[in-house]
Amino acid sequence: MTDPIDLMGAPGSPYTRKMLALMRYRHIPYSVHWTSGSVPDGFPKPKVALLPTYFLTGRDGELEAVTDSTPLIRRFEKEYEGRSAIPSNPVLAFLNDLIEDYGDEWLTKAMFHFRWAFEADYKNAGPLLIYWGSSVIDDATAQGMSDYFTKRQIDRLYVVGSNDITAPIIEAAYGRFVEILDRLLAQKGYVLGGRPSSADFAILGQMTQLAIVEPTSAKITRDISARVRAWVDRMDDLSGLSPTVEDWTDAANIKDALGPLLTEIGRTYTPVMLANAKAVMDGDKTFETTVDGAKWTQPTFKYQAKTLGWIRDAYFNLKPKDQKQVDEILKGSGCEALLET
Repeated sequence: MTDPIDLMGAPGSPYTRKMLALMRYRHIPYSVHWTSGSVPDGFPKPKVALLPTYFLTGRDGELEAVTDSTPLIRRFEKEYEGRSAIPSNPVLAFLNDLIEDYGDEWLTKAMFHFRWAFEADYKNAGPLLIYWGSSVIDDATAQGMSDYFTKRQIDRLYVVGSNDITAPIIEAAYGRFVEILDRLLAQKGYVLGGRPSSADFAILGQMTQLAIVEPTSAKITRDISARVRAWVDRMDDLSGLSPTVEDWTDAANIKDALGPLLTEIGRTYTPVMLANAKAVMDGDKTFETTVDGAKWTQPTFKYQAKTLGWIRDAYFNLKPKDQKQVDEILKGSGCEALLET
């Protein structure tokens, strides 16, 4: 038996939910410590306070606090055999990387926006975030903590790009995404075929909040697609699924299936990621771009420039024949601009 991995997280953290669902699917044993942010006794503090935080053995044999779901998934692919969430086909693997980053870095804008931009949503979320960490906090203390945290998060909406200018873009994009996901799931059940990839788990993480927790976006989701709402529940525990290699969609036949999603990624994620990366390179604190013919403005985010670099590295590390196939799949979607040098 493999010893369980210790991690701390919160039910309201999309990335915690992403990783827990992935570990259940991959049969990786774990022990989760629910928290409102404080590190459990006996564990090291992370350099950056992010959830989930994993406590893994480092090269020196000591426990170290490790964050960031994307590299953690790749690390676990090397350390645990079977039930892979990364396609072995390099073209599918690249598409998986791209869609996973869209889930992590674009859909999170919708999650944060719907959680904190509307009164009904932030009055719902504030107390939950406190009680998710502990059920024994007294009511007065919980209310004070909730009020403080809610105000802080509302004041930080601009950081992820949610503001009066961008709100209509975010809301319209979310509705389109649910429609696209509905049609995609109706084909084989998951984004890249008949088995889940890390892209599915990235989308799931955000949807555990958007489709369930936030009243406004939950209603939008259910009104558009019962299929998507049900998929979120199914995805949360796929430990009983028996995947096969044949369950991945053939890369030669995937363009039609993925076309609408890739076009949506090209329409929203792509211009924002490119403008952000340029602003980071130029040392600008904010940037502006155009999404759907409307102005988008927000502070620069260095981490998203880093993840764009990962996407480009993945593409340029492909063999020429695989690059050519990726180019054909992305052609006309708008995503091809991500790979221009």
